[in-house]
Amino acid sequence: MNLVSFEGNKDNTKINGSGPVTSAEPVQPLDIECVEKILNYRFKNKSLLVQAFTDPSYDEKCVSYERLEFLGDTILSMVITNEFYNLYPKESPGSLTNLRAANVDTEKLARVAVKHNLHRYLRHKKPLFDDQVLEFVKAVKKDPTLPHSHGLLTVPKFLADIVESTIGALFMDCNSTDTVWKVVKPLLEPIIHLDKLEKHPMTELNEKCQKKKLTLTTKDTWEETKNFFFLY
Repeated sequence: MNLVSFEGNKDNTKINGSGPVTSAEPVQPLDIECVEKILNYRFKNKSLLVQAFTDPSYDEKCVSYERLEFLGDTILSMVITNEFYNLYPKESPGSLTNLRAANVDTEKLARVAVKHNLHRYLRHKKPLFDDQVLEFVKAVKKDPTLPHSHGLLTVPKFLADIVESTIGALFMDCNSTDTVWKVVKPLLEPIIHLDKLEKHPMTELNEKCQKKKLTLTTKDTWEETKNFFFLY
């Protein structure tokens, strides 16, 4: 595998977080070389990758991934919108919006994170991190071919955050949406295309009710049965 090569820090492949730490524990290094192999991309500015994998819980004096996550969310939406816009020239904006949403939502990105083991490199001090990830991984493994559970799984948001912050770091490093897409597209596979796009069950239910001119109402029975019932 050939990495996309750029000039950078070749001597120090493990870089600590920016700024001093307040605890007595040593700063957890990030194995930059391993992450770069997963991405098939070599960073010019290694500190961007460190920031992308630093959770806000890690240390208050270390720069967390939050700003890169914000940027990455926007960049991902832009590159995948461009992909579908060119791939489906006759599709309506509504259809393209549904396609984009299915490929960039929290569960989809969380699946990307665990599939490529990106979560293993997150620097954090989350007490329930391992349990939350393990529960999600077990649920996904029950049917690994299923692209989406439509809200049936409990998804740790920080898994999706890692993917978005990594995309933000990529863009800041290369300043090219074309390069970002070349790196990110293989990670997102299998990408959900039009022929595989499934409607959310609630969307289908609403549409059927509208066709039959029925009114859909919900009854909150959570306190009684811990379930919701939909009546129409």
